[in-house]
Amino acid sequence: MREVPPTGVPDTVAELLEPARAGDGEAFRRLIEPYRREIQVHCYRILGSVQDAEDLLQETLLAAWRGIGDFEERASLRTWLYRIATNRCLNALRAAGRRPRDAAAYRTEVPMPEPSRRREEPSWLEPYPDVLLGEIADRVPGPEARYELRESVSLAFLAALQQLPPRQRAVLVLRDVLGFRTAEVAGMLDTSGNAVTMALKRARASLARELPGSGRESAPLPHSPRERRIVDEFSRALEAGDVAAIVAMLTDDAWLTMPPMPLEYQGPEAIGHFLSTVAVRGCRRYVLVPTRANGQPAFGCYLRDPRTPILHAYGLLVLTLAGDRISALTRFHDNSCLPRFGLPRSLRGLPSSER
Repeated sequence: MREVPPTGVPDTVAELLEPARAGDGEAFRRLIEPYRREIQVHCYRILGSVQDAEDLLQETLLAAWRGIGDFEERASLRTWLYRIATNRCLNALRAAGRRPRDAAAYRTEVPMPEPSRRREEPSWLEPYPDVLLGEIADRVPGPEARYELRESVSLAFLAALQQLPPRQRAVLVLRDVLGFRTAEVAGMLDTSGNAVTMALKRARASLARELPGSGRESAPLPHSPRERRIVDEFSRALEAGDVAAIVAMLTDDAWLTMPPMPLEYQGPEAIGHFLSTVAVRGCRRYVLVPTRANGQPAFGCYLRDPRTPILHAYGLLVLTLAGDRISALTRFHDNSCLPRFGLPRSLRGLPSSER
């Protein structure tokens, strides 16, 4: 994979490498800083968790610091860092109990309707703030890459990735997202080129079964008037508790998912039933605060309480758009993700009776 020098960095690898090898911590920091965010995003793609990705980034940088003296430049510094990060991620996925299986993640206030699909395993996917993606927007993948940045961080793509075995997941990200050559990936994973090719073939086939078909309309451009119109219309409908209006905005094959809960609902009828019996049952009403996650429009959700002016956080909701309609609603229950988006755990407003 060709090494694209990061913009705005005056120091060259040659100028910093020797001092870093000699134990100069500041030289090492400047050497690896241009790659920090893209390595974190790489870990996020493989792990699906922002917090785990940050932890593995720190492990990668520590391993690189300890091993920089032995770095022989047989591959680029960037490739070397990706090798360390990928293998650390695979080790983490193999380790038992990497994530606590918290029963609270599945606890619901009311009985859930029968789902359209029940996953065998929960998806521990977390949303990634768009504001951080801007730091890697100018990175150019290798010529063999199949995915652009926007698609490779989308929730649909990442959810499909999480269904792959870890090694296939890593191979697909290295080859089809980052554009590393087969021989480079084989070197990173200490395997043969044939093994990489076979793993990639299986991963592509599995991903094709999970991802929407090529006939689906493209999403509007981010921040475009068209996108804003759809987002505003949805926001008004949900805040008003207008299930019929929400359902009218859905594609015929739309999905509602709630990671890590394995229950999934497909189609306007199933989603509408869920909304009316669970999400906006009775007098439950929300205030939505717009944000962006994974290159997609999103909202911090806050539940109104008629007894108090305090609105309590109720997770993050991400929209997937197809043309002028919504093809997926993804709600993340865990409020601990909100601070990453600059969103508070509660809001103060007027009591709902005065709204």
